[in-house]
Formats: sequence, C-alpha cells, structure tokens
Amino acid sequence: MTTPTCATPAGTAALAGRHPSAEFYRPAWDGLTVASIGLGTYLGDPDVATDQAYMDALRRYLRLGGNLIDTAINYRFQRSERALGAALQDALAAGEVNRAEVVVCTKGGYLSFDGRWPADPDQWAYDNFIGPGLAQPEEIVDGHCMAPAYLRNQIAQSRQNLQLNCLDLYYLHNPEGQRAAVGDAEFRHRLREAFAAFEVAVAQGHIAAYGTATWNGYRAAPEAPDHLSLQTVLEVARDVAGDRHHLRVVQLPLNLQLLEAFGRRNQPGPQGLTSLLETAAARNVTVIASASLLQSRLLGRLPETLRAKFDEGLNDAGRALQFARSTPGVTAALVGMRQTAHVDENLALTQIAPMPVADWR
Repeated sequence: MTTPTCATPAGTAALAGRHPSAEFYRPAWDGLTVASIGLGTYLGDPDVATDQAYMDALRRYLRLGGNLIDTAINYRFQRSERALGAALQDALAAGEVNRAEVVVCTKGGYLSFDGRWPADPDQWAYDNFIGPGLAQPEEIVDGHCMAPAYLRNQIAQSRQNLQLNCLDLYYLHNPEGQRAAVGDAEFRHRLREAFAAFEVAVAQGHIAAYGTATWNGYRAAPEAPDHLSLQTVLEVARDVAGDRHHLRVVQLPLNLQLLEAFGRRNQPGPQGLTSLLETAAARNVTVIASASLLQSRLLGRLPETLRAKFDEGLNDAGRALQFARSTPGVTAALVGMRQTAHVDENLALTQIAPMPVADWR
C-alpha cells in the first residue's frame, strides 16, 4: 500500500474516531475531518528555547487528538515551520499519528529571513529574491510578494522546512495589502498569477489545496482600499481553473472583540451585501478563525456577566476559544500554543460541546 503524502478523509476520520469527544471534530474541505481547535505558531522569539517549546506543544497536541496545524514561513524567520517539521517527524516515527491523519497548513507572501534578522535586510532580500530573478522590486509591497516564481520558491522552502512532500493547505498570506497599494486591476492580475502557480503546485502534488489567510481584507468595509471580496477571489480562481479550482479555505480574525466576519455585511453577492460567514457558506468555502484570544489581550478582561454564559471550569482562554469555535459557519479556531500546560487547558474543550447557537448569539 502506498503511504499517503497528505491528509486524507479516511485518515482524519480515523483519528477523530480514536478520540472520543463532544462534537470536537468538524467536516472540512475535500472530505477532511479537523479538530475545531487548531495549533498556531505565530508568537515567540527566534531562539532554540522557543523552538523546543513548540516541538513539545505539538507532540502533546497530537497525543490529545489535535490534527490541525497552522504556521507560515515568516513566523519566527522560518523557525516555526522547522520546529513543527521536526516534531511531526518524531511523532510519525513514534507511531503516535500517521501522515494521513494530520492537516498541515502554512502560508506564503511575506519575505522571510532565514533563522534570524540579517545585518542588512535590504541586501539579504536582493541576494535571495531579486538577484536570482524570483521577484522584481516593483512586485514587492511592504515586504510582501505575490510573484509566481517567488511563491514557487516559498512552497519548496516550506516543504523542506516542514519535511513534507505535500502541504495540505497553502494560504496566500494577507494579500489585501497589495490591493491597497497597486489598485484593483493590477491586484486582480497578481492574484490570478498567484492562483495559477498554486494550481500547478496542486497538479505537481506539492500542495493539496489553497486559500487566503487575511487580517483586514475580509473584515474591511467594501469601500476600503484593502477590502477583499470573496466573490472576486473565487472568480479569479475560476478564471484560472474553472470549476475544478482548488481554492478551499479563508482565514480571518474572529473573537469576542473582532466580530466583523459575522456582523458586517461587506461581501457582495447575488442578493446584495452579506457577511463573510454567510457568503462562504453559500459558496462552500471553509472558514478558519484566527486570533481567537486576540494574542491574549482578551484574557482577564471578560466581565463576570459574560463569564457566566460559559460552562463552569473554563478560564478566559477556554471561554474565548469556546466562543470562536462555536460561531455559526466557523470550522475551527486557531490559538497559539507553545506551552504543554496551555495545550492541556485548550484541549479540555474536546469534552465540552460547542455552544448552542442561541447561547452564542
């Protein structure tokens, strides 16, 4: 039997079946089953101690039944990807999981240094990207690049960092900043070229699917220069590959403070403006919530009247995660985890059902 190089529907369902839970696992894109709390890897110093902390956290997360890993090549100057890759290989070698069970997501777009901040960042970028012809200066906007040659290079580097032949999901990272800088027509052209590169990567077996991971784009008002229309993004994907395109997922912040994905009607569609969550559901696009704890800024700030709405025994982190993952239309909520104690606290939600919609509202 051929060993799978990516997560599979059967593999992810088998993992969920081994871990009894209270509605902790969710159907996701292309038949996959994912944990409703994903492990994020954005924060932390670029040092060995933080590398080891993320490695330990991932091993613990996998043992407790988690299977949704989120990272990006620029997180901690590629060190987050490398730490996760090493830990995942250790878990695979130990038989704790198999490759078909784990969904690995990463992102590309921002210029990423190699392990540390270079002495001369501009020269480093020239030597590694502009000089070799991977990007032209005019294609770089505030340290961000969507040029096809650059993205192909970044996919290859992420596969090497993560020690994987195939990445389950590859996000274009915060493309909305380019739209604000170059205007709608040029942005659409750049987006098309990026998606074309992703479709080739899918055909080559280097990635299984792709999406867009954003901060402002899907939350912004329609008239904002960095607003992203999911309808337009899907139109570009169809322009590249027709109905066989592989754009599957969008990621954006959603938490007790940032509620635009649910509450702001900023996405055009056949019936006028609707929310991002409504638009994604109508188009069968999976939504992943980031910044579930707003980088810990929500902790210790919830009023007692709000705390009383949640299950007893949850701390503020648990309450914020419970809220984010219970949002109607959200498949999973991401949270940074680099301490095993936090993994244990967060994964306690495997035994607590999501909030009923009425209570969430």
